[in-house]
Amino acid sequence: MNFGHVSVMLGEVLDALDVKAHGKYLDCTLGGGGHAKAIAQRLDGDGLIVGIDRDDDAIHAAEENLSDVTCTVKIVRGNFTELDKILDDLNVDKLDGILFDLGVSSHQIDTASRGFSYMKDSPLDMRMDRRQSLTAFDVVNTYDEARLAKIFHDYGEERFSKRIAAAVCRTRKTSPIETTGQLARIIEQTVPRTKNGGHPAKRVFQAVRIEVNGELEILSDALKSAIGRLKVGGRLAVITFHSLEDRIVKDTFKRAAQGCICPKNFPVCVCNHKPEVKLCGKAQLPTPDEVNGNSRASSAKLRVVEKLGGASQ
Repeated sequence: MNFGHVSVMLGEVLDALDVKAHGKYLDCTLGGGGHAKAIAQRLDGDGLIVGIDRDDDAIHAAEENLSDVTCTVKIVRGNFTELDKILDDLNVDKLDGILFDLGVSSHQIDTASRGFSYMKDSPLDMRMDRRQSLTAFDVVNTYDEARLAKIFHDYGEERFSKRIAAAVCRTRKTSPIETTGQLARIIEQTVPRTKNGGHPAKRVFQAVRIEVNGELEILSDALKSAIGRLKVGGRLAVITFHSLEDRIVKDTFKRAAQGCICPKNFPVCVCNHKPEVKLCGKAQLPTPDEVNGNSRASSAKLRVVEKLGGASQ
């Protein structure tokens, strides 16, 4: 199938992971397998690439995309929160590299029936895993006004969150809000369109998507699990697309790279805490050429850490 997704910062990811021919790698957000395919092409017959994704379309596309590589390929439909169990079930212990490419895929946005886009009129869905019960329809039509406002503010950084939540609740008293087009029109009629701020529905749709899929609440623990699965010298690379998830990644990496955690007023260290990772430079950004060729790469940031020996577990 044509998954229609361009892998962001592909060259930078390959460099960051420092792919070894015999290595074992995990792509926690497999998508159509673009990053995984590029990694697999650098592996020999002893190498391994494991891919995890909760989207059935992504699984099918990745299976096709990775069908001709020489290394071993293991693809699992699941959530990256389950990475420890998935690796245990596959009898895979420590890895040379792990990748998270966060957010929604181009395929999900461009497929109208998935209900991710405010530019297309389709049923409110937004589920990355269509086996789950909670949909965008449920969030928009059943959450009370205060809860909606908090989600729009916290997950969308929307300054008109209360005004939009009130408008949504007024509208649904008459009849349910069933489509993305209806929701987008309510937002357009409620808040002013800024000259350079993009579509006024962008932040609310992001917030609802994050709520439906639990994207932020699961991220920090998953990153900690990933760090625990790295070999000494192994690399963890994470691509983020908005400030909320990037802040979680940055803070999680900072804590994992921290040494002594004793209170500052202690004269000497008594905790003996050792850093688990070292930070591999500052966040990298896509090149201007990549952004010109793929506008969806414009907000991307790549952060990388490397596993240290003798770390506290």
